[in-house]
Amino acid sequence: MTNTALAEQASGKAHDSTAQLIKHVSFTLGGETYAINAARVNEVLRYTEITPVPGAPAFILGIINLRGNVVTVINGRGVFGLANQAISEQSRIIVVEIEDFVLGVVVDRVSAIVDLNAGEIEIPPATGNEAAARFIHGVYNENDQLLILVDFSRVVELLPR
Repeated sequence: MTNTALAEQASGKAHDSTAQLIKHVSFTLGGETYAINAARVNEVLRYTEITPVPGAPAFILGIINLRGNVVTVINGRGVFGLANQAISEQSRIIVVEIEDFVLGVVVDRVSAIVDLNAGEIEIPPATGNEAAARFIHGVYNENDQLLILVDFSRVVELLPR
């Protein structure tokens, strides 16, 4: 918790009605729980066949056709430097919109939609993994579970143009 949040909790004001709640979609990758701002999420798809793109960077799995639109799909595990895992019945593709670009992110499982208090979002600690850190914009402690808040808007910097 932030110092402000700790002070509010100590004084009994931690959950006042003026708190700005932001909806997030939570998901898991490699046993860790992540969340992305729901305003960026267009939809969540069951895993579907992905067409590989020759010569693409390793974290790009390929492309899918989504109602006539071509969507680039990336491996969420690859972006965060996690070991690959076989696709399961729980695997999903989170389709996010980044400015004028639509991107699919393969995750192990989508968990829930959660409301997070904007005032309790903390700055992420330094992890030493600069490649993954560029996508982490905060952390949130919810019911003693740490949520890693991500923003995939910087992934476009990594895509070949």
